[in-house]
Amino acid sequence: MTRWDAEAAVVGLGAWGASALWKLAARGVDVLGFERFTPGHSLGSSHGGARMFRLACLEDPRLVPLAQRSRELWSELEDAAQEQLFVPTGGLLIGPENGRIAGGTLRSAREHGIDVRTFTARALRFQYPRHTAVPDHHIGVWEPTAGIVRPERAVRSAVALARQAGARVYTDTRITSIEKVPGGVLLHTAQRTVRVRQVVVTAGSWLASLEPGLPLETVRMPITWFRQLEPDDSFTLDSFPVFMRELDDVRVLRGSGTEGGHDIRIGLEDRSVSAKAIDPDDSDRSVASEDWSDLAAMLPAKIPGLEAVPARVAVCMATRTPDGQFVIGRPGGDPRVVVAGGDNAHGFQHAPGIGEALADLVQSRPTRVPLDFLSPDRFA
Repeated sequence: MTRWDAEAAVVGLGAWGASALWKLAARGVDVLGFERFTPGHSLGSSHGGARMFRLACLEDPRLVPLAQRSRELWSELEDAAQEQLFVPTGGLLIGPENGRIAGGTLRSAREHGIDVRTFTARALRFQYPRHTAVPDHHIGVWEPTAGIVRPERAVRSAVALARQAGARVYTDTRITSIEKVPGGVLLHTAQRTVRVRQVVVTAGSWLASLEPGLPLETVRMPITWFRQLEPDDSFTLDSFPVFMRELDDVRVLRGSGTEGGHDIRIGLEDRSVSAKAIDPDDSDRSVASEDWSDLAAMLPAKIPGLEAVPARVAVCMATRTPDGQFVIGRPGGDPRVVVAGGDNAHGFQHAPGIGEALADLVQSRPTRVPLDFLSPDRFA
């Protein structure tokens, strides 16, 4: 008869895994957490100082209920951790009215009754003068409920709360493989084997190596920060709020203004030439000029007033699926395994809602919001 070390384990304590661990431990589940690095590290997908949050999910209107629930849970996590994690700034989505960014935002807002305001290109250039060269056929969509979330703080806060609730957390511990056995799984590390009845695999870019068969691709995404040429208030969050801006060549600028000592964060969306497919176990994290040169070259025309060379560049990894949506659920209906991955560069904002859903799946409860359309079996 197998002697189990715990009822459940969470493998990978980035934003999604940390949230799942927090929710499971808060419900009294005997749960272990494994992180191959340190919670809040900069070697995966849950870092960068600030991530955009928005209710009007331009990627798919079906994500809106998840975003709404996540907004409630960000407040719950803040209250429990006694730390500000969400900064309400409002958000600006710019592009063609029928395009992916502004058009997708409007579709979700209309379907779910989310309060937004639209600007003509002329009004947008007047209201937000740092956004220059916006074509006349583009619009701006302002979502007042949008803001930014602090990724590293959020991860560390969720893990700390999980520990307080009784979770046992093992950092600097890599799960090398997951072996499925009758009634549970064996989690193999270099030092020992851990036996649990269920495992939640939220290993980000390493998910496919632990649960083969998922159609996941990992890409290298530079994160870039710039400083102003001349100090003024035109790049504060009030004047230069968090934004996504679709260009006519379908590339997307994204970023947010300066506050609290943070530089101006501006980057190119992951469809740019700088997003390269990589092996997460064999990736070069050094920074070269090609990581930021295309972006820097366009900024004088699109967002003038910034230094020509970034003040700082970091490397983030994003995991993509063929349809741009997450994979959340039990592959093949296996009662021993729950997976969550494929952040597609828009998954961080949903972290607490996804964490709650993963806890629901472990406990065989209906998820708070419908997530069947994210099933990992949809690709089969």
